[in-house]
Amino acid sequence: MSFGERVNQFDAWLLDRIFQPFADALPERLPAMEVGMSFQVGSIVLSAASISALLVLEGMTLDNVITNLLGWFFEVIFYIGIHRLRGMVRPGYQNPLRVMLAGMRPISIPFAVYAFYQALTAERVYELALWFNSLSQLVFVAGIYLISCNMPPPGHRARQTFGRGPLPNEIG
Repeated sequence: MSFGERVNQFDAWLLDRIFQPFADALPERLPAMEVGMSFQVGSIVLSAASISALLVLEGMTLDNVITNLLGWFFEVIFYIGIHRLRGMVRPGYQNPLRVMLAGMRPISIPFAVYAFYQALTAERVYELALWFNSLSQLVFVAGIYLISCNMPPPGHRARQTFGRGPLPNEIG
């Protein structure tokens, strides 16, 4: 098995075994797509806080954080693109974003791990900004996986018994 196949296998495992059961357990009024989009907004806000901390607390200039600003704009553009595509996701059908984001999901994990490593090993002066950045990356990963989850059909919660057998008055 090649490295790429192993990465895709891990991505499918993470999506099907961790995030999809979580998405299925969410109430119908709060679908995984909405939670994932909220996570994406949270990631954008945390990333902006990280950049602001670099500018205000560390006294950096705009020239020093231009790469961070460009990355932040890409996050906003990504959010806008997913927001426009959210109409394609319908309850009871396969989520088309699951396939469309198949390359983005596994790549986002090493970036989050690296951001966490940076925050752990940062000099004290950059520590706050880098912790905001690492939290932003973790929230982004969780959001992109939740956005990729299938939405269960309407009324699926009413049909679930959650492991209990029928009650005596339910036996026909």
